[in-house]
Amino acid sequence: MTNLKTTTDRIQTYQEFWPFYLKEHSKKATRNWHYVGSTIGFICLILFFVTFQARFILLGLIAGYACAWFSHFTIEKNRPATFKYPLWSFASDWKMWFLWVTGGLNKELKKHQIEQ
Repeated sequence: MTNLKTTTDRIQTYQEFWPFYLKEHSKKATRNWHYVGSTIGFICLILFFVTFQARFILLGLIAGYACAWFSHFTIEKNRPATFKYPLWSFASDWKMWFLWVTGGLNKELKKHQIEQ
């Protein structure tokens, strides 16, 4: 069983953070909103490399965070981890998205005993 930190404890390693991140995204609807935002962000990144227009980077970040934060405030009813751990949260969002795209997320959720 994974030992998750409470919100008052400061997580020290990414190994500790990842299960915490998954727990903060325990509801499928929350994860779905993250996938929408990350996919829009990914498309915007591709558009940036095709057009070299910086506005696509900004648009991708805004869309990604708007979808994610909406889901935390309305569905998960928690505070986005990005407020306390911005870099690890950003990396974990992409890790979660990649695992979802490749079909590995359910195994990871089960490993950390997070209901699906």
